[in-house]
Amino acid sequence: MGFVPFGAIEDDVFASLTDAEKVRVGRLGHFMKERFGFNMIQSTRPQTLAYGLHDSPAGLLAWTCELFNGFGDTVDAVDRDTFLTNLMLYWLTGTANSSTRMYYEGTHDPGAWAPKDMSPTPVGVAVFQLSDVAIRRFAEQGNRIVHWSEFERGTHFAAIDAPDLMIKDIRTFFRNVL
Repeated sequence: MGFVPFGAIEDDVFASLTDAEKVRVGRLGHFMKERFGFNMIQSTRPQTLAYGLHDSPAGLLAWTCELFNGFGDTVDAVDRDTFLTNLMLYWLTGTANSSTRMYYEGTHDPGAWAPKDMSPTPVGVAVFQLSDVAIRRFAEQGNRIVHWSEFERGTHFAAIDAPDLMIKDIRTFFRNVL
């Protein structure tokens, strides 16, 4: 089945989802309807976006605020100093292009969302409840998942807003696969 976009889940599959999985599908649907624009521009015109972000500190600030605002329950998912430090890393290193390029590459790789074969690489998944839409049964269709964790806090930016959970989980994963 590969990647299953919202709206493409058959009725019988949707009916078999747990309540938590239905919440995640609903979260994905909301994201696709209200928040997916950033992904589209990064997937189709990353270089154009990179010029704008690199040439304008105000543009970079606005873009980054919008991203942080969209992946948590509040604008204050991280404190101001942490947010500005993250922003300055992109500004001072000029890495707007490299940070958006993965969206373009993933969109233009035919096998990125529908692998033909099961990957032999062991995979660990950390689900941070405030933003993730991961559903294990779908993730297992193309990945050899050997570690799955779910957390009650954290967003898409877990390295910033839940680093304690993320670091512990990464260490646990690698202890078990090495």
